[in-house]
Amino acid sequence: MRVKTLPKFFSLSSVLAAVIASATAVLSPTIAAEPESDDQANRAGIIPVGKPVKIKAPLGLPPIPIPLDNPPTEETIALGRRLYYDPGLSADGTVSCATCHAPDLSFRDGKALSNGVDGQLGSRRAPTVVNAAYNTLQFWDGRASSLEKQAEGPLTNPVEMGNTLEGVVNYVRSDPKYRALFARAWGRKEITIDLVTRSIASFERTVVIGNSPFDRFYYRGDKKALSPAGQRGLKLFLNQKKGNCSVCHVIGRRYALFTDNKFHNIGVGADTWGTFEDVGRYVQTKSASDMGAFKTPTLRNIAKTAPYMHDGSLATLKDVVDHYVGGGTSNPHLDKEIHALAFLTFNERADLKAFLESLTGTLPPNVGPPEDLPAAKMQTARSSNSVSDHSASAQSRRRQLR
Repeated sequence: MRVKTLPKFFSLSSVLAAVIASATAVLSPTIAAEPESDDQANRAGIIPVGKPVKIKAPLGLPPIPIPLDNPPTEETIALGRRLYYDPGLSADGTVSCATCHAPDLSFRDGKALSNGVDGQLGSRRAPTVVNAAYNTLQFWDGRASSLEKQAEGPLTNPVEMGNTLEGVVNYVRSDPKYRALFARAWGRKEITIDLVTRSIASFERTVVIGNSPFDRFYYRGDKKALSPAGQRGLKLFLNQKKGNCSVCHVIGRRYALFTDNKFHNIGVGADTWGTFEDVGRYVQTKSASDMGAFKTPTLRNIAKTAPYMHDGSLATLKDVVDHYVGGGTSNPHLDKEIHALAFLTFNERADLKAFLESLTGTLPPNVGPPEDLPAAKMQTARSSNSVSDHSASAQSRRRQLR
């Protein structure tokens, strides 16, 4: 990924005009956008004043969706990066966005369930920030319509960062460094939570990963980029009568998001009676068809983001393949595409795993902690805390939390 500065003749006036003239909501082919919120209405006409940049998508990814009212600039990206790594945004100064979404762990934390303020344990696995810019809805249950709205959630969640929106703004306003950064990025003395979350979102849109061995093989035609086992696994992945994985983890002719941006019940989290402790998307829609359904995650860098599933109940990629081979836990709302794959041989299962491992790309530059943020302030998830809490223990602690 490369961030390019646009020519000096580029003007943001055209973008502002577009904001005034048209709606900013982007509709998914399958999921309707939410009505415009008061926040969206209030920020109409407020756009960055810094140096515009174009975030270049790597091989295998489409152009990055950019909201008309939040075009990326050098200043908003740098500001958002600092906010992302600053634990001062949490109630007790110990938890940052990077605590659960760390760059050295492919923007996860390596845990089945994450710890927030006061060591509290969350109820779902922290999803990766990698390629979150392409999500039509955010969170496992799709309760946020954009990266900007998603950024508010952890800030105020009592189990995560435990703050209030007012508390976040007061913290930022009290810091002369932040006051100067906001003025340069937004051209305003007044700092609002909207400008905080829009800055964080601008940084997160730079966390895009492609150019994996799969991409070089599939989209560039480099026959040596993908191992023979990976090539066989790709065929199984695409074959509707074999793995049929691409029905949800989509591979297109020109790019591959490895998600359909939809919600599916894949038989994870159901008990022996077929009922769910966490009902997933159903909380948002109250539709029976969404019972136990969760957002299809991207598979990019999946080899580096264990454990797996919304509850962190599967420790390894082999466990994931075996889950699908078994057809998941039966329940009345199981997705129609989920069925046992017991006919896959041991070698075919190994090939599928090899293909999944080929989806690992390289992190773009300038997405780690900023140099000007004092190291003593930062709290980032470390690999030493990674894969120690999987299925049984995670399920037990999740029940204790609730």
